[in-house]
Amino acid sequence: MKKIIHLDPGVGRILVSEPFLLDSYFKRSVILLGEHSEEGTVGFILNKPTDLNLNDALEDFPPFEVPLYFGGPVQTDTIHFLHTLGDKLEGSKKILPGIYWGGSLEMLKLLIDTNQVTKNDVRFFAGYSGWEPHQLEDELKGRTWLISNCKRDFAFSEHPEDLWGQVLRTMGSQYAILANFPEDPSLN
Repeated sequence: MKKIIHLDPGVGRILVSEPFLLDSYFKRSVILLGEHSEEGTVGFILNKPTDLNLNDALEDFPPFEVPLYFGGPVQTDTIHFLHTLGDKLEGSKKILPGIYWGGSLEMLKLLIDTNQVTKNDVRFFAGYSGWEPHQLEDELKGRTWLISNCKRDFAFSEHPEDLWGQVLRTMGSQYAILANFPEDPSLN
């Protein structure tokens, strides 16, 4: 049995919702943290694709057949993106090796328009998940979230519907059992 390791929240870590969390926004969600400081925390839900395509949400954007993800309930009228392009996008912020946040949207458009970006290189989000100073710490004390390290495969998962369980299984046997917990225990 693996030893339980307790991690602190921080840039590049992921939050995994506890199986009993029934909040409609965060139920069975996996959130990559892009910022965490005394001013608060910002992250993006990695496993909630919407029914919209990016081009449904952004006008004046080259054709790019990728789903738009629900990043969280804060400022849902804004678009954010994670990518693997690094220094190719001026102003991007490194979250982890091979995972970046934001940068020049105009340069991204050019790279997409010239076929230098694939759908596996970038993920777009409507809105974000945000916490006021110390709010996330309070939720962690209330056992709303588990914290794990992020892998590139998590951030750009081809099967986001399986990501919650996949992450739990990588955290060791004490968490893997949670991955099989039914979404609605009353139906069990």
